[in-house]
Amino acid sequence: MRRRLVISYLLLMVLVLLALETPLAATLATRETDRVRADRLADATRFASLANPALRGRGPGPLDVELDAYEGLYGIGAAVVDRDGHTVVSSTNWESGPAAASAVDIALAGQQFSGPESVWPWMTGPVVVAVPINDGGEVLGAVVTTTPAGKVRRTVAAWWLLLAAIGLLVVLACVSTAFGLAGWVLRPVTELDAVTHEIAEGDRTARVRPRLGPPELRRLAASFNNMADVVSDVMDRQRAFVAHASHQLRNPLTALRLRVEELGPSLADADGRAEHRLALEETDRLATLLEALLTLARAERAENQRVTVDAAEVAAARVAAWQPLARHRSVTLRLDPADAPAYAQTVPTAIDQTLDALIDNAVKFSGDGEEVTVTVRVADGGTVLQVRDTGPGMTASQLNQATERFWRAPDVQNVDGAGLGLTIVAVLVDASDGRLAMRKSHPRGLVAEVWFPAPEPLEVEPATTEPRLAEAGRA
Repeated sequence: MRRRLVISYLLLMVLVLLALETPLAATLATRETDRVRADRLADATRFASLANPALRGRGPGPLDVELDAYEGLYGIGAAVVDRDGHTVVSSTNWESGPAAASAVDIALAGQQFSGPESVWPWMTGPVVVAVPINDGGEVLGAVVTTTPAGKVRRTVAAWWLLLAAIGLLVVLACVSTAFGLAGWVLRPVTELDAVTHEIAEGDRTARVRPRLGPPELRRLAASFNNMADVVSDVMDRQRAFVAHASHQLRNPLTALRLRVEELGPSLADADGRAEHRLALEETDRLATLLEALLTLARAERAENQRVTVDAAEVAAARVAAWQPLARHRSVTLRLDPADAPAYAQTVPTAIDQTLDALIDNAVKFSGDGEEVTVTVRVADGGTVLQVRDTGPGMTASQLNQATERFWRAPDVQNVDGAGLGLTIVAVLVDASDGRLAMRKSHPRGLVAEVWFPAPEPLEVEPATTEPRLAEAGRA
């Protein structure tokens, strides 16, 4: 954009220079030509005053010597012709031409002639001047001079080169000024673009400096900052509401479960006990949902603070934590570790919670005798964590909806879970500038693959992560 703005400034300046310098260049050429023509007219008039004896047949007198001396001194040829156009006296190297002949015809008609009007650098013809010789109102002849135009052309060309140099200096000054002016005008726009990308990447504290550029863009920057503050405040309020509501619902939910549980011994019939068991299951499911909402709120509230962790070490800890549940459900859970430490840079606890959600889903939806394999490897400038299972998997349309909040596949509606596990994974991966990909496994099953970027080369101390107990019931 700066280049286009500078080009528009430069184009405008070039047009202004052309509008100013073109008439000036023409005026300089005309002025120089007029000066030469005036000098030649004065010289020809003087020769005309000396030519009367020669035209009367009394010999050339001093005119012959004057013309030769004039040509020798200035290099300008001159001649005196009679009323019939015949040369009476001329300088030694006088040569008549079409221009001189036309000038003589005009002079013999009683009028002075000088031409051309302007000498341009590309012209080759001479400057021709002719004046009539009068005696008592009678035209006796004419004096004609031909001045080589080389000197005039060089003078005009020198003026034009000077104008071109001045114009070039003005253009260079304009370019320098235009770059500075364009930078001053566009600096708020450039910073606004950068801040917009920073906010889109998760840094909600980024703001535009409001004291840059012209007043209109300053107001735009201030308005943008106000909008960003409002949006950030709304998001904080929304997340705080979810977190507070989930937290505040815990106590009454716990009390409700205890009271429902205490009703159990007082139920005598089988139908009542069955309904009592279903009520307890629903309270457990609601508790799981609240816990997932709290986890999602914490994940979304996380800023761009990054820590460096050894993904291989975290994966080993999480697989060990989930082994009891896998054995209870007759699922083989194994780890395919990396050959060396696989460091990744993520938001805090991102790898822990990601593996918990993916392993939980894989174990939950795999049947007896199925396998779940967790793989850690270094690839693409980062660390890849892969969880592969041999369960029923998902269709292509289900894979597209898997990270939506509270989404559950139609055939697993009765399985414990809140439908927020993969949503939490997607939020944590995005906050860590990572990538989440899920695809069908062959011959059956599902592959969930997460890539996290590697830390900067200067990173030395990886953050330690304490193993956490597996949380059952996470979706």
